[in-house]
Amino acid sequence: MSALARVVIAEDEPAIVASLEFLMRRAGYDTRVAGDGERALELVREFSPDVVILDLMLPKRSGYDVCREIRHTPALAETRVLMLSARGGANEIDRGLSAGADDYVTKPFSTQDLVRRVSELLRLRRSGDGEGGHG
Repeated sequence: MSALARVVIAEDEPAIVASLEFLMRRAGYDTRVAGDGERALELVREFSPDVVILDLMLPKRSGYDVCREIRHTPALAETRVLMLSARGGANEIDRGLSAGADDYVTKPFSTQDLVRRVSELLRLRRSGDGEGGHG
C-alpha cells in the first residue's frame, strides 16, 4: 500500500527544475518534469499526480491556464496544485488561488518550506479533505 506519492514539476528554469527534482526525489516522491504548460497538461493526464508544482510563467500555456484545466477535469479533482512564482504581489496570489491553486509559494523559496507544503498537500489529498485540515 505504500505507493510513492506522484509529483509533477512544471517549470522552465533549469536551475529550479534541478533543485525541485532533487528535493522531491529525496523526499521519496515519484517525480516527473514538464518544461512548458502544454507538456505539463499531458503529463498530468498521463501520470495522474497527487501534487503539481506549477510555475506561473511557462512557455506555450501559463500556469493559470494549466491550473484551470486541471480544475475543470473531473478525473483530476483530487490533484493538489502548488503555484510557484517570482510574482508575490497580492493580486498575483489572489489570481493564482482563484484559478484553483491549493497553495502559492514565491521565488526565491525555502527548500524546507516547499517540501513541508508539498507534504501538507499530500496529507490533505489522502484525507480527501481540502478544507479544515489544520496541522
